[in-house]
Amino acid sequence: MIDLAEDFAREVSPFRRFAKQEWADLRADTPMTLTSADLEEVRSLNDRIDLAEVEAVYLPMSRLLNLYVQASQKLFHASNQFLHITDLKVPYVIGIAGSVASGKSTTARILRRLLSRWPSHPKVDLVTTDGFLLPNAVLEREGLMQRKGFPESYDLPRILRFMSDIKSGERDVEAPLYSHLTYDVLKDETQVVDQPDILIVEGINVLQTGRPPRDGRGIPNTSDFFDFSIFIDADEHDLRTWYIERFFSLRNGAFKDPKSYFHRYASLSDKEAEATATRIWNSINLVNLKENILPTRPRADLVLRKGSDHRVRSVFLRRL
Repeated sequence: MIDLAEDFAREVSPFRRFAKQEWADLRADTPMTLTSADLEEVRSLNDRIDLAEVEAVYLPMSRLLNLYVQASQKLFHASNQFLHITDLKVPYVIGIAGSVASGKSTTARILRRLLSRWPSHPKVDLVTTDGFLLPNAVLEREGLMQRKGFPESYDLPRILRFMSDIKSGERDVEAPLYSHLTYDVLKDETQVVDQPDILIVEGINVLQTGRPPRDGRGIPNTSDFFDFSIFIDADEHDLRTWYIERFFSLRNGAFKDPKSYFHRYASLSDKEAEATATRIWNSINLVNLKENILPTRPRADLVLRKGSDHRVRSVFLRRL
């Protein structure tokens, strides 16, 4: 089997690869501020992460990000002093991308807790791009329900307005919310983001770029507003396995709720459930991965490479 991590290291020379233990040593004296109870609250369905992995992978990452945030804050204050202005506080924005079932949500929530416990940036908010999906009614009208999660299924102008307001230091910026139960954007419900020290933006396509403009008048990309970006990487076979395992867990849990959009899957046999999950993976998620998500991996500042046990095996950090 081809080692995709080695392929990535050869293809993308600006990255330095760290073995897990080598990366763990960079923790230095960073205190462990996450508890077992915290981990239970933030861990996603079927995610196998434990406190040992938090110490080895996420504590060094939080230390690195803390250094970056502090440097950014100092530069911001120095610029204001030079220009003799008093600007509104501008959040440091971290983007987290990766395939469906890769563990993006768990990573985002762990980082949020760790970063919020550093003295210099206690206010950390998290926004997922699911809320910026077009409503199901629009997707159905446009024939895009089978392309849900693809770049064209998002309300890009709304995402860009949100990110622009955030980076302009605006107060009480609203982000739409999404229900995984009803599989749709929630009407008239929003999350208010009010000048956090750090904003984490998590979504499968947040590192996506548009086609170069022919007339020279291009529009920005979501990632243009990021100060740092992370990509959660894994072998295609493992991602499919994790997706199917999660489908089984949902069939035995959330799908049983009559309000669930996928309630029809609750009564599937094991054989039917595996066939259905495999079909969805192959026809939608795998296509999105190959066409849109994986090509954005080289744009990240840091790549977490996971093994078949869902644990991080190595870390790739872009050289400055």
